[in-house]
Amino acid sequence: MDKGGSRPPADPVPWKGLLAFVGVVLLLGYPFVLTAPFPQHLMIRIFLFAALAQAWNILGGYCGQISLGHAVFFGIGAYASTMLLIYWHLSPWLGMLAGVVLSLVATLVIGYPTFRLRGHYFAIATIAVGEIARVLVTNWPLAGGAVGLYVPLLRESLRTFEFHTTKVPYYYISLLLFVAVTATTSFLEHSRAGYYFRAIKADPDAARSLGIPIHRYKLLALALSAAFTAVAGSFYAQYVLYIDPESVLPLMLSVIICLVAVLGGVGSLWGPLLGAVVLIPLSEGTRVYLAGMGGAGRAFDLIVYGAMIVLMSVFEPTGLVGLWQRARRAWR
Repeated sequence: MDKGGSRPPADPVPWKGLLAFVGVVLLLGYPFVLTAPFPQHLMIRIFLFAALAQAWNILGGYCGQISLGHAVFFGIGAYASTMLLIYWHLSPWLGMLAGVVLSLVATLVIGYPTFRLRGHYFAIATIAVGEIARVLVTNWPLAGGAVGLYVPLLRESLRTFEFHTTKVPYYYISLLLFVAVTATTSFLEHSRAGYYFRAIKADPDAARSLGIPIHRYKLLALALSAAFTAVAGSFYAQYVLYIDPESVLPLMLSVIICLVAVLGGVGSLWGPLLGAVVLIPLSEGTRVYLAGMGGAGRAFDLIVYGAMIVLMSVFEPTGLVGLWQRARRAWR
């Protein structure tokens, strides 16, 4: 006799585990099945922007602080590794670490004054910080000014972080970056800091009245977000081998990072990945296939971005994750 009440029957087929295993096999085998440069480049861009959006999600999605200046941290990572390699011949991996340290310093400089602002005022302040950084770097001769910097060509190896004959190592490094930031976010979801982040997002005054040091936890969220964004910036510099203020510090980069997370679903673990899977192929596809339309290809993706965000805001504010959850409920 079952004294504890009836239990639902165990699923004879562990579908979740099976799907996860198939997904891992597909991701690991992808570059060996699709060996052409463009499909590999497309996946590298998806992982890169999914990682950037996930990093933004820690601050904007879980803690409720909408930042439109994350390009600052991306630029810090890109310029730190590149300049240390050019002027000090330091390994890009150590340069990446230096970029993380500098981004944490920038977190303190930016966070203390701007976190006194709320809502739209905080977002506007981050735009101002991003534009100030872009103008400063544009007028800094040591950083190449508006012309930018070329990453020196070194012998191809993991130690030098340069691969000239294949994109496969970049594929796995970008995948590893996305896994790292997603694992950190997953850990935060069930940690004390994660609960505090959500409390601050829901009602900062109520969170403060309960004894949560909201200023400290906002800084923690910004520091985690900035560190991963700086790592992505160093990766970008080593992947493209050229940086300038218009490629690593523009306002549009901050907006796209935010859009990827918003479209996928802010405050959700898999939302940034879903947003990147939809938006990045759209951007790359229009850039490649509409390139002969006098530049219209670059603008078309922005038009579609805007239309999708408006539609999602009106009909499904929780993003693609909310749409997926609604479809699952309807299926059952």
